Amino acid sequence: MDGIFTLDNFITLGMLTLLQAVLGLDNLLYISLESKRAPEDQQSKVRTLGIGMAIVLRIILLFVLIRVIAYFQDPLFGFDFKDILEGHFNLHSLIVLLGGAFIMYTAVKEIWHMLKLEDEHSNEHKKPKSINMIITSIVIMNLVFSFDSILSAMALTNVFWVMTAAIVIGGVLMIWLSGRVSEFLKKNRMYEVLGLFILFIVGIMLLSEGGHLAHLKLFGNEVTPMSKTTFYFVIVVLVIVDVIQSKYQKKLSKGH
Repeated sequence: MDGIFTLDNFITLGMLTLLQAVLGLDNLLYISLESKRAPEDQQSKVRTLGIGMAIVLRIILLFVLIRVIAYFQDPLFGFDFKDILEGHFNLHSLIVLLGGAFIMYTAVKEIWHMLKLEDEHSNEHKKPKSINMIITSIVIMNLVFSFDSILSAMALTNVFWVMTAAIVIGGVLMIWLSGRVSEFLKKNRMYEVLGLFILFIVGIMLLSEGGHLAHLKLFGNEVTPMSKTTFYFVIVVLVIVDVIQSKYQKKLSKGH
């Protein structure tokens, strides 16, 4: 027992929890935007259920990955069209690529709906997305986002309870924060567009990562992954531009 609950393990737990929080920011935004599709009185329940189920599945995924990690890295298929398109796909790269494509599709679809400028009356006749579908989307995308954090955790430690505890703590923090992010977006509707474009960039980041994992080459140029540093820098720039644009718009309105 003394060899398990050591100071080193608790320090590693703190590091992994912080890692879960940092790597989970993009996931948090997706959950907050996706839960808004549910009826208002059901949104909190949807977020809690979706993240709760995802925590359980993350632990199962961690248990599976520890034992069959090689199968996720083994190539499944590939193609080689010289100087046009080359790639060798494994299960890991396919999951990340599909996740990125789905997120980009979701963001573009929501942006398109905003541009259509439909009035509230016409929106009332739209069939709402089912609660089960929303929860399923949250769980699936949570698992897609979890690969980075789980593989990073496995690189830092091989102690199962430490990795499991970090997943649970990170999930509880996500449940707590998702409600606050959703409330902020509800009170500040103008930031929804910003959130959707950030989500679009998340999709690009996942596609670049999946392409890198598949050793994908387009016209002889290898696809390189977007780093988290680059991602957060782009987000900061988008937020600053949005804030300045909003203030400038208010000044123009006052001028008239």
